Amino acid sequence: MSVRIQPSSQVDETAELGEGTTIWDLAQVREEARLGRDCIVGRGAYVGPGVRIGDNVKLQNYALVYEPAELGDGVFIGPAAVLTNDFYPRAVDPDGRQKRGGDWEAAGVIVAEGASLGARSVCVAGVRIGRWALVAAGAVVSRDVPDFALVAGVPARRIGWVGRAGVRLLERDGEPGVWECPRTGALHDETDATLAERT
Repeated sequence: MSVRIQPSSQVDETAELGEGTTIWDLAQVREEARLGRDCIVGRGAYVGPGVRIGDNVKLQNYALVYEPAELGDGVFIGPAAVLTNDFYPRAVDPDGRQKRGGDWEAAGVIVAEGASLGARSVCVAGVRIGRWALVAAGAVVSRDVPDFALVAGVPARRIGWVGRAGVRLLERDGEPGVWECPRTGALHDETDATLAERT
């Protein structure tokens, strides 16, 4: 399967697109961005210069992924979600001169394998979203999110755990710290506010 690029999108000639990737209407993929295999970039989505995206990633409509973000394999970015990149955003410097590219240092968001960001969520510059974590719609993530964590709110706080299926895990009766996925039956162990899959 070849790459599919809609005519109304803008894909810089230096961007690398993996086999089977689709770029939909009005999306923009900037210079030297690298997308893996079988990705979907939805209508009006933005991928900044040099952004790195793994395989099987979905950017829903109007998602904004600013450089130098890194998205692992199987990541889902919901509609109108934003990954920011500036700790101290200003249009001008203290003297009133318009800031340019060299006047600040971009800090990218890292989204690890399998994680999902809900619609209109915002990830503040420099945070890391752990493997298979789930960020609720409308949440504002201002600190790192552990693997398998379910976070919600403004600012986002952990309200539970999720498994690979994205379903909220349930604590097993009589086994404190042991969590089970009601869909797959997979077991996870909680230790010191972190969760690990049983192998």
